[in-house]
Amino acid sequence: MSHKILVIRLSSLGDVILTAPVYKNLKAHWPDCRISVLVKPAYAGIVAGMAGVDEVISFTGLRDALRRIGAGGFTHLLDLHASLRSFLLRRLSAVPQVSVYRKDALPRRLFVFLRLPSPALERHNVERYLAALAPWGVPVRERWLSLGDYGGQVRNGQRPAANVLILQTSFLGDTLLTLPLARDLKSILPDCRVTVLTLPRSEALFQDSPHVDEVILDDKRGAHRGPFGAWRLAQELRRRRFDLALIPHRSLRSALLARLAGIPRRIGSSASAGRWLLTDAVPFTWLMHDLERNLALLQPLKPDIRPRPDESVFVAKDGKAGAAIAARLLEAGVGPGDRLVGLHPGSVWATKRWLPERFAVVARGLAARGLRVVLVGGEGDRELCGRIAEKSGALDWAGRTGLLELKALMGRLALFMTNDSGPMHMATGMGVPTLAVFGPTTRELGFFPYGAGHAVVEKDLSCRPCSLHGTKTCPAGHFLCMRLITAEEVLGQALAMLGVPAGA
Repeated sequence: MSHKILVIRLSSLGDVILTAPVYKNLKAHWPDCRISVLVKPAYAGIVAGMAGVDEVISFTGLRDALRRIGAGGFTHLLDLHASLRSFLLRRLSAVPQVSVYRKDALPRRLFVFLRLPSPALERHNVERYLAALAPWGVPVRERWLSLGDYGGQVRNGQRPAANVLILQTSFLGDTLLTLPLARDLKSILPDCRVTVLTLPRSEALFQDSPHVDEVILDDKRGAHRGPFGAWRLAQELRRRRFDLALIPHRSLRSALLARLAGIPRRIGSSASAGRWLLTDAVPFTWLMHDLERNLALLQPLKPDIRPRPDESVFVAKDGKAGAAIAARLLEAGVGPGDRLVGLHPGSVWATKRWLPERFAVVARGLAARGLRVVLVGGEGDRELCGRIAEKSGALDWAGRTGLLELKALMGRLALFMTNDSGPMHMATGMGVPTLAVFGPTTRELGFFPYGAGHAVVEKDLSCRPCSLHGTKTCPAGHFLCMRLITAEEVLGQALAMLGVPAGA
């Protein structure tokens, strides 16, 4: 039997993007099926580029939609909208096999107006969409999105950009995940000049990149502080006459700077607080890694952009500080043949820090099997790492490595063990096997270790995630997301990744 499937989703852009895993699962179960999607005209180009979609039907009215559905000979209808309009469409079209996703509209309204919680609200929309496949016996194999799972649109007559500004003034991890954006931009526009606006603490990362031609500092706490400081910075950017701004940072300030600088084309995220200041708003989804969300900003320049085979490795190992780090290690008794494991127990957010005494247990377990252990972190991690080093005998380099020195040290590691943090992205970006401990944050936020060869230790709790970045204290008061993760299971995972028998 030939399956001709009609999917109805007549909602906002964000909801439309989240249907992408549905098509992948349908095609995986029925490879020869034909999938048509009924969608608002504004999003037809986005859906047309989705993996698994064979046809897009633009909804211009009930009568026209019924005519086209009748002519399509559909065997299955999947209603992912669940409104009065979609009810009429499925009843009047008389498609034999129909499945409707569970919208749970009433619990949502009760929560919005009366703050009444409900277990129904704990399910992500994607899970609701995928559950609608169960009546047809379609198993769920894919739950995530990747770059290329949805399409992009390019404006005709847009001249190529020669002078490009990338604005990224966020945390270290966000900054690191911007490096592939600069690299892939250069592959699309080889002759363009790339300038990055960033914070002083991230300057060295971009200066060390072969894909960045110039770095401009945004001194938010000094010369560029407040509205007048931002205005002065915008005028400095205006004098440089940029053609294009790529804005991975989703703040209002970043979008406003690009607008005040008079940059004619400004590409950012549909989730940006300054979306109304952009000329191109690229769809945003939490179900995609942040690295690929950044690369999606290139879709208006190259609609068919896909991740490169080596996309996960974007930080070069041959750093300028390599010789100095090798000498420091030798002085500390770590020879070229010793296997070295890096531990990063710190975080800006207290709830993202796994228990320090358990880091010490892991460090002792690694040392007992002949591995050398080095603790890394910033100035604020000195006291924390000092306590762990005292209990484990590990080398304590917290506050003793700048960004380029940390990068050089990473190139020497056999394994990097860390909380959800910026250095995690540096390690994965260099292809260093990385073991991450996740507590309040989850994969759904898009900042998990990217690429193959990495692992995450976490506990499945209904209260996770409790925030985007973490908090100072556990909102629920129990901190089970970290307390339930034992030193034994983390050590066991680390040894498995290192290829060392647990009983060695």
